[in-house]
Order: sequence, then C-alpha cells, then structure tokens
Amino acid sequence: MFSAFTGRSPAPAAAPADGSAPAAEEHPSDGNKLSTFLSILRKFIGVADLASVRFSLPSQLLEPTPNLEYWNYLDAPNAFVAIGTADEPVDRMLEVLRFWFTKDLKYAKGKPCKPYNSCLGEFFRCNWETDDDAPRINTKAVEDTISRPSSVKSGSSRAASTVSVPATNPKPSKPVRISYLTEQTSHHPPVSAFYIDCPEKGLHAKGFDQITAKFTGTSIKVMPGEHNLGIFITLEKRNHETYQLTHPPAHLGGILRGALSVTVGDMAYITCPETKLKAILRYYDDGWLGRTTNKVEGVIFKYDPENDDKMQIKDVPQEDILVRLGGPWKEKVVFTVGPKPLESHPPDQQTTIIDIAPLSVAPKVLPPTEQQLPNESLTLWGKVTEAILAKQFSRATTLKQELEEAQREKAREREQKGESWQPVFFVTATDKAGKPALTEKGREVLKRAQAGDWSMDGIFEKDAKVADAAK
Repeated sequence: MFSAFTGRSPAPAAAPADGSAPAAEEHPSDGNKLSTFLSILRKFIGVADLASVRFSLPSQLLEPTPNLEYWNYLDAPNAFVAIGTADEPVDRMLEVLRFWFTKDLKYAKGKPCKPYNSCLGEFFRCNWETDDDAPRINTKAVEDTISRPSSVKSGSSRAASTVSVPATNPKPSKPVRISYLTEQTSHHPPVSAFYIDCPEKGLHAKGFDQITAKFTGTSIKVMPGEHNLGIFITLEKRNHETYQLTHPPAHLGGILRGALSVTVGDMAYITCPETKLKAILRYYDDGWLGRTTNKVEGVIFKYDPENDDKMQIKDVPQEDILVRLGGPWKEKVVFTVGPKPLESHPPDQQTTIIDIAPLSVAPKVLPPTEQQLPNESLTLWGKVTEAILAKQFSRATTLKQELEEAQREKAREREQKGESWQPVFFVTATDKAGKPALTEKGREVLKRAQAGDWSMDGIFEKDAKVADAAK
C-alpha cells in the first residue's frame, strides 16, 4: 500500500515513439529533486488527505512507472502459491504470514519515489510464472525436534531451521501460473480494485487499494483509505476459508535529510473466521536515539470471530498463544512454537519464516504491446515514459498534462449527460465489505490470461472506440 510514493531503478533511455529526437534536458540531481518535492509538499501542510488532492508533480520527479503496474503484492509469487499447502490450520496461517512478509519486497529493498497517478478506467493485467518451491511448514515437526534430547551433549548443536522461500526462478521448471487484473474504479476518491487468480492451486485474492496521506512537515504518513479493508485471500480447496490481511500505517521519512525511506510503526491483523485463528503484528519504526529498527513482533492465537476484541499482543491470554514471531521485517523474521517469549528460545529453536536478503522482485509476464488497449497502463502512459527515459522532461510534462486534461473533460461530459461512472472489469467502484466482484468481462480476461491468451476480442464492441472504456 506504500506504492504511491515508491519506485524502482530507472530503465535504459528510449527514443520517442514518433521518431523525433528532441534534445535531452539536464537530469536533476537527487538533491534538487528532493528540494523541489519538499517545496511542493510544504503547500499541503495541514491538508487532511494528500491522496484526495491528487496534486500533479513535474515529470522529472516521477518514476516512469504506472501506479497500477507497480502496486501489487506478488513480489515473491512462490510464497503466494504455497498458501493452503499445509493440513494444519496454524501452519496455513504461517503460510499466509510468510506471503505477507514478501508482499512489500520492493519497498524493503527499493528507493522511494512517485509513480504516475492512475486515470479512471485505466487497467493493468499480467501473469507470473513460478516454481512451487516454498519449503513446507510443519509446526508439529518443529515441536517434535525441539522435544528430542539435545545433541549438545555429544559435542554438536542443532542447526537453526528455515522455511523462507528461495528467490523466484525467472525460468521455472514446472511453472505455476498466477494471473492478475486491476482497474482504477474511482477517481474521487482514488480507488483501484484488484483480483489475483491461481486456479491450479485453488487460490484467489482480491481487494481495493486506496490510501490516505498526510504531510506532517518532516514525513508523509500513509494509511489505508475507508475502502481499503485489506487483502482477502480465499483457499478454495480448504472449504473456502478466507484470510483478511489489513495494512498498517506507514511513514515516508528522511525528506529533510535527502534519504527517503519507508518505515512502519503500527498494528496489522490477519484473521480467519473459519479456523478461528488470528495474527497480531506490531511494527516498531524507531529505536534507541531515534534509530530506525524496522522490527516486528507478533503472535498467532485462538480467537472468537463473534467477539474479536483482542487488538494488542498484551491483551492475548498466554494459554491462547500458539506461535510467536519477531525480527527486522526488512531482513529476517523468525517464529517459535508455543506461548513462551521468543527471546527465551535459543537460536536453534527459532525457525526463519522469511529471509529477505537473497530475494528480489519477481518478473512479470506482460501482454504483447500490440495486444494492449489504449487505456491499458503501459500503453496509456507509454509516451510519457519514453519522454522521461529520454530525459525530455518538458515533453513528458506536456503529455502528462494532456492525459490529465482528457480525464477532466470526460468527467465534465459525464456530468453534463447525468451519467455515472461504471467500471468495466469490476461490478462496483467500491464496496463496503472491501471485496470487489468481477464482471463477466473481468472473469473472461483472467480466464484468457490463465490460458496465455492476451487477446481482447469481444471484450469491447468492435465498432466502439476502446478509449471510451476509460470514460
């Protein structure tokens, strides 16, 4: 949920699509970019929600990446496809948590910046291909290993175990396919709906992405908006048990120092009413003398879905705690079985659930350019991206302003006609339960993507202008 202010390494420069070659402009230094960014932000001190203002930044401050392309949770798809593998409910909750700690891999390792604001009706689709190579989680085996007589007496010690996922293989030997579809369903407030589908594993996930943001003068606090109730993961082969993963508030700090970084310092919750298990995660952003720790601690415990009143770790009765977790979420997180404090367990009794160090963001499988529609993210923003990569910032800003004005004009046309916006791939723009439903067209797009078919024939009327889908 931090992606409104995060980015990736710049790609190689590209020439404009029209064949022209305007002279490249001087690329601003990181210091100048931050200074300009800060001067703009100062105008918004006290504004309740920066995200609703949708202020437009100069192109030289933007990451040449569409927001919908970048804002997803499948940085480590092998962690996602492993959810639901275990037979024991507590092990499945740990599989969900392992995925949780990989979903923000790009933010743990990336450099914060600002991608494009999404246009109403803009959409993005892709696949991921991954090996099903995540280690199996079995807390019963962990307990049995710990309960055996220690081998220390014979002069050797037990090795600490790990169930962390390996780095995603870009060329999987037995690929499992995940398909993804997201659409900007609302402009005021800015909301996008997403759906992740993995039929082979009987898995799907969905939700609305929306943030609110406030500039405090030294940092930007980013929080989930009212329509963002988290990620909902459903295990179809486990009687459709569903996990709700709520996003914690985050901070984009280091603005005054010129070293931007994302920290988290609040609560996150994962609940599964069907198994009556809940996880509470408490994030800490500041340590001794203000040094960032990026630490997280958590528990998995039995809860009553009809009386969900445990919101702090200290509120959970010891006898209800099944697992404890802890560690720096940008580096390595471990867990122990049982209610005893994590630090009371020796290292060889702590199991690594995720080790971020060897991981990198998995590549996407994208539709061929010739099969993308005009309102598809990579095509819609293509010329802006080309101009930025060619360091033609004035041209990029002009192109960006033309897109923004076209969106405003479409809004005026709808208002004059008394029409309301209707998404194409999702039933409603928002939903009180936070769970978007696919339209028939949305289901068909994902079905084709699963088959490796990127054609959009029949999705839109042939005699209609595809660009009208973004109205």
